[in-house]
Amino acid sequence: MAEELLSANFHVMDHPLIQHKLTIIRDKNCGTKVFREVVNEISMLMAYEVSRDLPLEDIEIETPLVKTTQKTLTGKKVAIIPILRAGLGMVDGILELIPAAKVGHIGMYRDHDTLEPVEYFIKLPSDIAERQLFVVDPMLATGGSAIATIDALVRRGAAPESIKFCCLVAAPAGVKALQAAHPGIKIYAAALDEKLNEASYILPGLGDAGDRLFGTK
Repeated sequence: MAEELLSANFHVMDHPLIQHKLTIIRDKNCGTKVFREVVNEISMLMAYEVSRDLPLEDIEIETPLVKTTQKTLTGKKVAIIPILRAGLGMVDGILELIPAAKVGHIGMYRDHDTLEPVEYFIKLPSDIAERQLFVVDPMLATGGSAIATIDALVRRGAAPESIKFCCLVAAPAGVKALQAAHPGIKIYAAALDEKLNEASYILPGLGDAGDRLFGTK
């Protein structure tokens, strides 16, 4: 299954620092404070790769010694779209690298009976059609919430080619579902795990990311 999912639009970040930090938060004995801090650190490390293809342009500046032509960011600006509530844990790390990014919010929860996503809140920058969008959620399990979120963004004017989905841990079923629904979306994960259990939790996973981020049960 893992080999089938590997494509130009699916990226697993195997950097040693990311893998080391991911192991820390997988441990059931990792407390809320450390869990929150390490999720922030992993998100910041992932942001380097996710932002790799942001467009550049030449500008002329003057150093203390000479005039020179150098590179600066141009084109689409960035908006970070966390899927509430667990997605909030990934926002600050990305903002550390891209502090000018705007932040939108989409509230989704999974109905425990149907396992289908339900939208309950949405607040977005008014210019999302002109921005590169990073949709963030620690877990890509069934793919339902990710697909519903991207559908909601597209309905409100976002260009599908400008959307990237970023998660910490993905299940093969979720990646496959998201690829089928939105084949042009680039997916970035810190790890591709083994499978889903009967309750659609990722195995080995890291538990309920929202509860572990915010100390709730």
